[in-house]
Amino acid sequence: MRVFSSDGALIGEFGEKRRTPIAIQDTPKAFIQAILAAEDDGFYSHSGVDIKGLLRAASELLTSGQIKTGGSTVTMQVARNFFLTRKQTFSRKFNEILLALQIEKELSKDEILELYVNKIYLGNRAYGIEAAAQVYYGKPISQLNLAQLAMIAGLPKAPSAYNPIVNPSRALIRRNWILGRMLNLGYINAEEYNVAVSAPVTASYHGSRLDLDAPYIAEMARQEAVDRLGEAAYTDGFRVYTTVNAKLQASAQRAVIDGLLTYDQRHGYRGPEARLKTPQPPPADAAAELQLAQWQQSLRSFSTIAGLRAAVVTQVNPDSVDFMLADGTRSTLLWEHGLSSARPYISENSRGPAPKQAADLFKPGDVIRVSAQPDHWQLSQIPAAQAALVAINPTDGSIQALSGGFDFNQSHFNRAIQAKRQPGSNFKPFIYATALEHGFTPATIVNDAPIVFDDPSLESAWRPENSSGQFAGPTRLRKALYESRNLVSIRVLRSIGIDTAIASMGRFGFDTSSLPRDLSLALGSHAFTPLEVASGYTVFANGGYKVDPYLVQRIESARGQVVYQAQPYTVCRQCEAPAPSAPAGNSQAGMDLQAMAALESAMAAELANAQSPQANGGNSATAAAPTATPTKPPAPRVMSPQVAYLIDDMLRDVITKGTGRKAGVLGRKDLAGKTGTTNGPVDAWFSGYNHHIVATTWLGFDQNLLLGRREFGGTSALPIWIDFMRTALQGVPEKPRSLPNGLTSVRIDPATGMRARASNQRAIFELFQAGDVPEFGNEPAPVFDDMNRSDEDEALPEELF
Repeated sequence: MRVFSSDGALIGEFGEKRRTPIAIQDTPKAFIQAILAAEDDGFYSHSGVDIKGLLRAASELLTSGQIKTGGSTVTMQVARNFFLTRKQTFSRKFNEILLALQIEKELSKDEILELYVNKIYLGNRAYGIEAAAQVYYGKPISQLNLAQLAMIAGLPKAPSAYNPIVNPSRALIRRNWILGRMLNLGYINAEEYNVAVSAPVTASYHGSRLDLDAPYIAEMARQEAVDRLGEAAYTDGFRVYTTVNAKLQASAQRAVIDGLLTYDQRHGYRGPEARLKTPQPPPADAAAELQLAQWQQSLRSFSTIAGLRAAVVTQVNPDSVDFMLADGTRSTLLWEHGLSSARPYISENSRGPAPKQAADLFKPGDVIRVSAQPDHWQLSQIPAAQAALVAINPTDGSIQALSGGFDFNQSHFNRAIQAKRQPGSNFKPFIYATALEHGFTPATIVNDAPIVFDDPSLESAWRPENSSGQFAGPTRLRKALYESRNLVSIRVLRSIGIDTAIASMGRFGFDTSSLPRDLSLALGSHAFTPLEVASGYTVFANGGYKVDPYLVQRIESARGQVVYQAQPYTVCRQCEAPAPSAPAGNSQAGMDLQAMAALESAMAAELANAQSPQANGGNSATAAAPTATPTKPPAPRVMSPQVAYLIDDMLRDVITKGTGRKAGVLGRKDLAGKTGTTNGPVDAWFSGYNHHIVATTWLGFDQNLLLGRREFGGTSALPIWIDFMRTALQGVPEKPRSLPNGLTSVRIDPATGMRARASNQRAIFELFQAGDVPEFGNEPAPVFDDMNRSDEDEALPEELF
């Protein structure tokens, strides 16, 4: 089974047999001559059976009780490979003869030979000559020279005994014998023979030649293919096409690696990874070379992780370090290439002094990590922290890129889809969007002031704070979001009600049954995976529609037949009936939640009916290829256009003037998003988007360790997002948003939230839904600060957050 990106790059291979079918007309003539010289030089003249060969085999059976030389023609080998076992018995040989005679009647010689060259086992899990060429030489068979073709032609007789990797001397003898046969049969001339027999053995093992190394994606696709196809996924040559874009995937992986290395460097050097045995006193010259050989052997147990290679320190100089790699390469780390800045790690919040000489850092025998730069080697280390990134197309939910950690070989745990972590303020936009549907506006004044909750069930009172430890007093809702004011979020949630908020979370794809029924929900206390968070943000990016994330676009059989085709919900604004404008005085714009739910149910019912067995002629869903690509079902609208526009507009302020200001380096005006940091801090998040793509990044420790007091979503996760988006947005034009009906822009006093008169020089423009435009006035609007009531059904948080 092979896994591909959406643009055709090979990103994974799975299965017991490697097979790449090749047509007989594409098979090199020299190979056909080599294989016939080795196995059956009378192939084109006999009728499927070689009488002389059979008589020889019969003689061996009578004299020794077993068949040694076989006497099988190519046609008989085809019969055996497809229909019989390899057990050397007379009855099997007799069946071979009968089947070979029948095959010769049914198929042409070229058809038989094509079956043979694609079916034969050639060692190292390679079946067929094209697969063998890739395994042994890393090239298609059309690019092999005569010596290499003869080497492969010698494998069918005994793939293990004549394997050029395991037994190069025996393989060489077999190759040269075949070349001699070709010379005697007139297939090649003496000059060609002499050049080929003098060629060295160049075979070496070539694993899967991937166009893009994306193991987290490949593993996800493998699991889905097995779920859909069963064990046949490994054996039937399926081709799995994912939604991933190869360029974006490479960028995502590089961004995660660079982001982790940058974070790690800020917190100090943790010292050598291991220490190899060193003799005392230092050995003499001859013994020293033996010591180096032993160290080199030990280094082979250290895997290369994300390009960071293990090296052993061989000599420490005053301002440099000599080292050796596992392949024997020797080089030097200069002082300015990581040594001078390697301040020792003390804790997540402190580092030791800068080293004064290389001996402060290393001794001979220390195992360190180095990375190859264009013109030098750089000191590095494997980060202790981890990170993840997932990017989704908001139009249909297709996953464009995903990285589940620093390196799959280091850890198979896919943090993008398996790690449930608290998103912190990254979750606030979902609360604010619900508030905009229940009486709040971007200009609503909410009190950013201390709150204390006392509850006998808690060991201590809950005193939530802002990350700065300061309070701003009465604050507009818009400003509270882009400055990430925790106390405002708590008051907003309490005002709209926990039950109302939780009920509205399902439309973003969150499991409402698992959400905490307390006010900590406003601060992102419930754990989600990065994929779940990114999926929720697609609703903001696409203007209010629900799409589901998916990875596998289609699956094809070995013959190119489509056996599975994804049919994702896709945003289709033309498919939607115009939503009625909000009536005057109604704070919920456009369509209310009940109407949206009814529309979603109707669409789902229509889709289910169209895909039912009755609608398809009574056939249940099978692996049969669809006769035509059905129209993708329209994504249901789960948020009114007015509210979707408002929350998007507020999230753009996070980029231009809030906690996500670093994203301004991208030089675009169409970006929106939100940072997130949890107590400690332990988790750092950033989720951001434009109309084209949504991406969520997370950084933290698998063990929930502290990141450091100066680490936030904007300092740890946002740089990863920026690096990725530089690639993701290349060539993507900025798309102006269309202001939906039912919204209006008026001037307000930013201090009061009230509509400003013409004489007010500090006035700013703000957007409102129809019926929510504030009146003129110098007095502040009512401040949401209803924190003294006590609802019987309202629980307090169970933990400090």
